[in-house]
Amino acid sequence: MTPAEQSAASLVLCQLAPVIPVLVLDEIAHAKPLAQALVQGGLPALEVTLRTPVALDVIRAMAEVPGGRVGAGTLLTRADVRAAKEAGATFGVSPGATPALIDACSEFDLPLLAGAATATEIMALLEAGYTVAKFFPAETSGGAAALKALGAPLPQMRFCPTGGVSPGNVADYLKLPNVLCVGGSWVAPKPALAAGDWGHIEALAREAAALTRG
Repeated sequence: MTPAEQSAASLVLCQLAPVIPVLVLDEIAHAKPLAQALVQGGLPALEVTLRTPVALDVIRAMAEVPGGRVGAGTLLTRADVRAAKEAGATFGVSPGATPALIDACSEFDLPLLAGAATATEIMALLEAGYTVAKFFPAETSGGAAALKALGAPLPQMRFCPTGGVSPGNVADYLKLPNVLCVGGSWVAPKPALAAGDWGHIEALAREAAALTRG
């Protein structure tokens, strides 16, 4: 899968809903009910970050939930890409991009949302063949104002900003023409996870799915 083909797949993914939940899970038992709540709430694309020992098992469990599209976040190495693919991930997300990571995603046919925060990083991704990327870390990199400014000289790239995106600022991002969707963790708050309050999480997902883009 070439970077151009990966970007085409990422474009479809990012158009599924205005928010991609960014999930950090410590309990495998939470995987299926959480995925079911988010998908039923209208958020089918789910990013499980590889930051916990059970992350790959969580991806395996979530991959069984009908209607969901599960991806692996925090991909850093070829080994990460291979493990994510074998666990059932259908897309990958990374904080940045290296030639080795790009080659691995091409090798294992895993669409990549590669992270970029500067004009140089965006230009490098465009040069590699990507036209969809993750803007990360969004808020500490200047937020929606920075992304709007980058869109003027680099309109070819479209983004999923992640990192500090919240209900208080999400509308600022989604109104930008170069933003396809956002990544956010607020739809799966830790207290609700700990309590198994899947109804509350589904309600938060419905609110996020109803957000207006453009």
